[in-house]
Amino acid sequence: MKRTVRGLEHEIAWPRRIVTIAEAAKYIRTIGFCMLFTVEIVPLPSLYYHVTKRNRLQVHVWDKYSEMVWRWKDELPRRQLAFYGKYFRGRGTFISPESLPYFLAMEDAVIGSGDHERFYGSGRIRADARSIWEALEKYGPLATLELRNACKMDTKAGNVRFKRAIVELQRSLVVMHSGTEQETGAWASGRYDLICRAFPKAISAARRITPEEARAKLAAKFFEVQTDAAPSDLMRLFEWSKDEAAASIHHTRSQA
Repeated sequence: MKRTVRGLEHEIAWPRRIVTIAEAAKYIRTIGFCMLFTVEIVPLPSLYYHVTKRNRLQVHVWDKYSEMVWRWKDELPRRQLAFYGKYFRGRGTFISPESLPYFLAMEDAVIGSGDHERFYGSGRIRADARSIWEALEKYGPLATLELRNACKMDTKAGNVRFKRAIVELQRSLVVMHSGTEQETGAWASGRYDLICRAFPKAISAARRITPEEARAKLAAKFFEVQTDAAPSDLMRLFEWSKDEAAASIHHTRSQA
């Protein structure tokens, strides 16, 4: 039954509190994709709730469970146990390795060396995003300050440009969060990598999937997890047109 408490509307039943990174990986693999934290405008469950058992929209507490979630958002992608990045609505999103090929095929993000020129030339990314992509392709995974320096975005204004561009690349499924690195005495910096380098098997698998097949698979997974969801929720989540959503639902029902 769907929860009606604000902040828990999209959470699902799960057998027990998640207390290990292996259990977190299993949770993500089972449901396919989820959020780090509850996001009201995104109709997906979160990892946070199933670790802390708290409604983050009502209670803000930092304890050992909050620390687990915060640590795992770095460890899961670093170990290639899940994609993590700012995807749905530019918010922290986990995608399982099994679901990732379908997302890549849906987004036409099956990329290879030098594809930043193709994306930039077709208007899919801005110049700043192209610079970040080029730097990651040339130097490998980089922490935030190192990456900003490589892209000549180390000023205050450059930081604003960097933040916008790095989210753009994550929403395009080109770049992912890949752990952290202690660059200064303050908080550890996020480290970024190209998805094609972190998950090469997902790229290979995505080459054999059409966008239509990908949308149908993701729609089926969404309704499998969110059993009370409406077609409008699917459209809102993936930002699909009415025709794309209808075709995906029709394909899902025909395969049932």
